[in-house]
Amino acid sequence: MSAAPAPAVTAPIRVPAGTTAEQALKEAGVPLKGPDGAVVVRDVATGDLRDLAWAPDADAEVEPVPAASPEGRAVIRHSAAHVLAQAVQDLFPGTRLGIGPPVENGFYYDFDPEKPFTPEDLQALEKRMQQIVKAGQRFARREISDDDARAELAHEPYKLELIGLKGGAGEAAEGADVEVGGAQLTMYDNLDPRTGERVWTDLCRGPHLARTSTIPAFSLTRSAAAYWRGSEKNPQLQRVYGTAWESRDAHKAYLEQVAEAERRDHRRLGAELDLFSFPDEIGSGLAVFHPKGGVVRRELEAYSRQRHEEGGYSFVNTPHITKGRLFEISGHLDWYAEGMYPAMQLDEERDADGTLRRQGQDYYLKPMNCPMHNLVFGSRGRSYRELPLRLFEFGTVYRYEKSGVVHGLTRARGFTQDDAHIYCTPEQMAGELRGLLDFVLGLLADYGLSDFHLELSTRNPEKSVGSDESWEVATEALRQAALDSGLELVPDPGGAAFYGPKISVQARDAIGRSWQMSTIQVDFNLPERFGLEYTAADGSRQRPVMLHRALFGSIERFFAVLTEHYAGAFPAWLAPVQVVGIPVTDDQVGYLTDVALRLRARGIRAEVDDSDDRMQKKIRNASKQKVPFVLIAGATDAEAGAVSFRYRDGSQRNGVPVHEAVEAVAAWVAARHNVDPTADPTPDVPQGVS
Repeated sequence: MSAAPAPAVTAPIRVPAGTTAEQALKEAGVPLKGPDGAVVVRDVATGDLRDLAWAPDADAEVEPVPAASPEGRAVIRHSAAHVLAQAVQDLFPGTRLGIGPPVENGFYYDFDPEKPFTPEDLQALEKRMQQIVKAGQRFARREISDDDARAELAHEPYKLELIGLKGGAGEAAEGADVEVGGAQLTMYDNLDPRTGERVWTDLCRGPHLARTSTIPAFSLTRSAAAYWRGSEKNPQLQRVYGTAWESRDAHKAYLEQVAEAERRDHRRLGAELDLFSFPDEIGSGLAVFHPKGGVVRRELEAYSRQRHEEGGYSFVNTPHITKGRLFEISGHLDWYAEGMYPAMQLDEERDADGTLRRQGQDYYLKPMNCPMHNLVFGSRGRSYRELPLRLFEFGTVYRYEKSGVVHGLTRARGFTQDDAHIYCTPEQMAGELRGLLDFVLGLLADYGLSDFHLELSTRNPEKSVGSDESWEVATEALRQAALDSGLELVPDPGGAAFYGPKISVQARDAIGRSWQMSTIQVDFNLPERFGLEYTAADGSRQRPVMLHRALFGSIERFFAVLTEHYAGAFPAWLAPVQVVGIPVTDDQVGYLTDVALRLRARGIRAEVDDSDDRMQKKIRNASKQKVPFVLIAGATDAEAGAVSFRYRDGSQRNGVPVHEAVEAVAAWVAARHNVDPTADPTPDVPQGVS
């Protein structure tokens, strides 16, 4: 769910020394309640977020942070996480605390309880949280020394470990920087609003809401196992997830979106529509596509191939396995070894007596295609006249994702990338980037996605190779191509791959969720590591610029996104079965079989339901299978050489001559409409039957 725009702040607000930020906001007329109300302030001088109870030692200027802003929501959610932890220790004394950060759309907290939480436990915890919220306890910040914190938290081993990590906690454990992110440790006490007595406390950097009663709306969603600090070598904890929002309406809208997302879950639809499965015998994250899913996948790939051929790409194919030396050259073994499947020792030779004659070599399943495409480029001399050289492959790769993050087709261990690598001169780079972005946006739109924004991932100095100059040139070229597109550009500092900066296309689906789709990366480093060269017009040997581009990300992931975007009701041109013929009685089976043959002759995927089910059940079955065109024929239709159309929206058109029906279906599919055909046309939607 996207964040609501924050109300405009015309100027910073002055907070006199010794005055709380809350007092200054009240005097300035800034609202403190509702979605537009300030929940914390930003110190203009430092950029730090401060509690409303903060009273600076010297005059300061602040900006109010409203509840409905991304930062405001994070404060609400982190405060809700503290309330959850208090509820857990109230109901399950002795439970030890892990980390409780805000996350996208909600929060979580990790616990080490005596036994795993049940759904009934979550209900009890939510009820206890409601009592804590209603009590209106005050969040009070308290600075503490490291030694005093260790003494106070002697019974909390995970908190003690965080104290030891201190400023580096954010890298050592996800979300830990919300607790010990700076040099100064702080505790947050929950105080009784009447007596001021401390009723609960937690190690935390803050900031927090003023009081628990200002958490507008929340709910717990689920629990799951999670390893401490994300490592399987550490104890397994219980992670409880929740969501919290700036208003009841926003909370309700989010829960409705979640419910709709569950209805659209590609894993459920994949089983219901017989598209794909994940057999235990094969392994986690490794999908097999069934015949109907194979049809959709084939159509996705076929149209992509057509567009790439039109765009001047050359198709290549590379193996699934390679010697480890290739990934030593590329640097992937240095940077991505943990995400690769273990090496296989092959080619070892021994004499009959067992004496080792030749040492074996390490072979790896490939996790990416780019090193092999570099070998294609470097297989012979290249001239500047061949550039830009655009290599394209549907290349299957394998990455060892941890079992906890594998998620259907969207996070798999084996998947096929629609991978392109473009080799060009430095002078061609800017034009190629603009053309690439136009190409990917246009092709994604052809599949029915149209709401885009861009993300620019820049260098992480500690996880990158290459000169500052090359990174600056590459980053600026990508930035300019993004700006030229006219789309919103969101920064992603430090999010680039080790070899170059990246633009990613983020697409919103039918229910407003953002998905990362295409990526475009500029790479000055791999051409150097592989010694790639071309002969320039003056006869000199020059290094090409390498552009990485994945349009779908992976076929499997794009399949999942489209499945959820269309809720399984694929556009007619992608639908596994485009037409089902339904006879009123068995006497019309032969007639509809002839109609189906005429449709198949036009390339239409048509079937006839000749089962023993009654007609109404056959119609329901076709509806459940989300077939775009249902052709019904009774005795009168057969005598007249006609059929009746029934569409997904339930509309119907009767008595259509067969030749018109065949033409209408074929024309609709050929036009690749991404809307449903219907008997009730609108100015923006062509009629399904002419």
